[in-house]
Amino acid sequence: MQVTEINADGLKRDFKVVVPAGQLETRMQAKLAEIARTAALPGFRPGKVPPGILRKKYGPAIMGEVLETAVNEGTGKAITDGGLRPAMAPKVEIISFAEGADLEFSVAVEVLPEIKIMDFSSVALVRDKAQVPDSEVDDALANIASRNESSEPVKRASKDGDVVVIDFVGKKDGVAFPGGTAQGYSLKLGSNTFIPGFEAQLVGKKAGAEAVVEVTFPEGYGNEDLAGKPATFDVTVKEVRAPKAAEIDDELAKSVGLESLDALKTAIRDEIARSLDGISRMRLKRALLDVLAANHDFPVPPTMFQQEFDHIWKQVEEDKAAGRLDASDAGKSDDELKAEYQALAERRVRLGLLLADVGRVNNITVTQEDLNRGIMMEARNYPGQEHMVLQYYQKNQEALENLRAPLYEEKVIDFIIELAKITDKDVSVEELRRDPDLAVSAEASDEAPAKPKKKAAAKKKTAEE
Repeated sequence: MQVTEINADGLKRDFKVVVPAGQLETRMQAKLAEIARTAALPGFRPGKVPPGILRKKYGPAIMGEVLETAVNEGTGKAITDGGLRPAMAPKVEIISFAEGADLEFSVAVEVLPEIKIMDFSSVALVRDKAQVPDSEVDDALANIASRNESSEPVKRASKDGDVVVIDFVGKKDGVAFPGGTAQGYSLKLGSNTFIPGFEAQLVGKKAGAEAVVEVTFPEGYGNEDLAGKPATFDVTVKEVRAPKAAEIDDELAKSVGLESLDALKTAIRDEIARSLDGISRMRLKRALLDVLAANHDFPVPPTMFQQEFDHIWKQVEEDKAAGRLDASDAGKSDDELKAEYQALAERRVRLGLLLADVGRVNNITVTQEDLNRGIMMEARNYPGQEHMVLQYYQKNQEALENLRAPLYEEKVIDFIIELAKITDKDVSVEELRRDPDLAVSAEASDEAPAKPKKKAAAKKKTAEE
């Protein structure tokens, strides 16, 4: 087997590989001999089939295996002998092959760049920190109390926010329709639970009142017989109930699964603190990545760059078609937008390669414990469905690998932060939350960033947040 480098241009390497016909034939004969020991064809005893017949029957399939093996070995030899670290899977193209002739094929490889990693101890950053205000804990308690409100009967006319207990019969053209009847139904006025216009016609009614409510079903209503059609509801108001907020006490805490009001306050404070810490970390990470980008300049593999740009541009085009394009981009031409997003794509790829190299050089790995912790963080985003989330990751290896990438990046970021000089700075909650993009990212619990839906969001993807 002869491997010849025919081109070395930047990060691209091209090779020509020639596998002699004799070597291919030797492997062919070895495979045929292996099959001959047990082959059984009509008219022949097992192991006694003539070589010519075996070759005619099995030759094409065997030659396919021989060629695949030869191509894999030739490609591996080109990479190993050259001491290359491929950035992508090599591209192989058969140049020529015929039975009895040499196999010639080309191998195109894009290699990872050589990266000179900066001294992280020279990095100096400021980390904004904010304390949890008591007012936010009080607001959260009030919201919980509101969500757990009850109601009590009142002897007055109903108003928005009240609950009316009603009997009703829905009619179309004077005839009751299926599913339009109920008794003792509790309806909160102003909740927009029923058809538009229904609830407003019950404002100002007292217990015992009767009313004919006239409505028109929406065009997109699920029942085609009613969609877009007028209807009436004969309604009897059985009771008017005023909302009553839950008391902020131990009983409220027990209703949400905690033993006391103090425990509930602690849980709320801890949750807000986690959110603020997430924003703080995201700000620090963004500043760190800016420093890394400014201090590392190396070429990026063309195919990796193109794939990243294509990914971004596809989302930009979808946003443009849906009218979601960021206002700052709206007046720009495609050429101007492409230039901006090409720079973004190059930065992302470069930072991703840098972080991967830092992790490789320093033997940073994602352990099973890291994965378990990441899965639990994901599960927290789906209250009540935690078990389903755990099962999803247990059964879906691809999803598990997708979770591994951002966890790996975060471990590398942590490693760099440990070496850098970090100065904490106390700021107000308002100042910390001033950047809405960072706040959204932090609330996502450092999850792998989504596709760019606008330019600001695009700049927060993995290795760019």
